[in-house]
Amino acid sequence: MQDLSLFLEKYKKVIDESLFIEISERNIEPKLKESMLYSVQAGGKRIRPMLVFATLQALKVNPLLGVKTATALEMIHTYSLIHDDLPAMDNDDYRRGKWTNHKVFGDATAILAGDALLTLAFSILARDENLSFETRIALINQLSFSSGAEGMVGGQLADMEAENNQVTLEELSSIHARKTGQLLIYAVTAAAKIAGADPEQTKRLRIFAENIGIGFQISDDILDVIGDETKMGKKTGGDAFLNKSTYPGLLTLDGAKRALNEHVTIAKSALSGHDFDDGILLEIADLIALREY
Repeated sequence: MQDLSLFLEKYKKVIDESLFIEISERNIEPKLKESMLYSVQAGGKRIRPMLVFATLQALKVNPLLGVKTATALEMIHTYSLIHDDLPAMDNDDYRRGKWTNHKVFGDATAILAGDALLTLAFSILARDENLSFETRIALINQLSFSSGAEGMVGGQLADMEAENNQVTLEELSSIHARKTGQLLIYAVTAAAKIAGADPEQTKRLRIFAENIGIGFQISDDILDVIGDETKMGKKTGGDAFLNKSTYPGLLTLDGAKRALNEHVTIAKSALSGHDFDDGILLEIADLIALREY
């Protein structure tokens, strides 16, 4: 079985190089290019691209076939972080231990850098000559849903509107299924599309991704309570400061930890017995459950 750390090291280099090339080799206004590169090169776990590569490997397809898809997805994720940090939203000063984009380049440039990453992502998908036109169209359509008004963006607004309001567990799950979960689901289901997975494999992978998405958010909420700021690269306690409803707040900290383990267990069980080379996917599930930042 391939070691997870070696897998992550290998494909993190792949995605970092692809992000740099896709931006640096284009004719972009110098300040805008610098701002875009600043955020995509800020580090991070690259969980979404890793899920693309790991799912392709689980389906016994060369993971490198997903480089463009993973690159586009990480650009969407990075744009969302740039905008999420803005004063009009979460008003954060630090991201991954560095000044947030707007603190370095100003609000206007940060907004435009996010806009540029968002739109560039779809161009990258459209121009992936390793995939058929049919597959490219399907991936673009799926990403526009997952990242847009019915997915991540809608979830972000619902999350802001929930500040200073007590929401139910069902409402909280709906918010984060969109805000956090949709891009994680996209990572896995896009890879399934690229690999030509059969309907049962796709169904099982979607169950895996849905539960990993919930688990990821529960883990985020737990870390905001007990996480180490030096490891996380940002201040903890932000949810309490904004008076947000969270899983620890609704379930207690111990209850949130139990819910996290339950969702990771469901995710992992969805893959059993269906001819997946699923070692790395299972280890990523454990990584989400046990992560410290």
